[in-house]
Amino acid sequence: MASNDTISDMLTRIRNANLARHQKTAVPSTKMTRSIAKVLKEEGFIGEYEENGEGVKKELVISLKYKGKNRQPIITKLRRVSKPGLRVYSNRKELPRVLGGIGIAIISTPSGIMTDREARRQGIGGEVLCYVW
Repeated sequence: MASNDTISDMLTRIRNANLARHQKTAVPSTKMTRSIAKVLKEEGFIGEYEENGEGVKKELVISLKYKGKNRQPIITKLRRVSKPGLRVYSNRKELPRVLGGIGIAIISTPSGIMTDREARRQGIGGEVLCYVW
């Protein structure tokens, strides 16, 4: 099933896979989902991710991370902020802090997808895609 909101779709798949304690989950691969996966990996929320398939049928296979012997998911919460029906933008002075800096906000900026921390460092704002903690 093709979703119009690939980001929400991706977050939901990661959320569901986490709840079911899956090792991996697959999401349709777009430039956007690749960038978000890259940020999540850099911030240590997910393990590796790789691209499988070709052409339109490409998908990202994301390895999820768990901690402790009870396998608690590293990602406790994923929240979509900007939706297709209601975009949320924030300039560099108003970039959100997630849980006082414990979590990250993923921002789509003119210089690419990055965390709120990185955007603050570069002094740019953009569209607030989602919060992760």
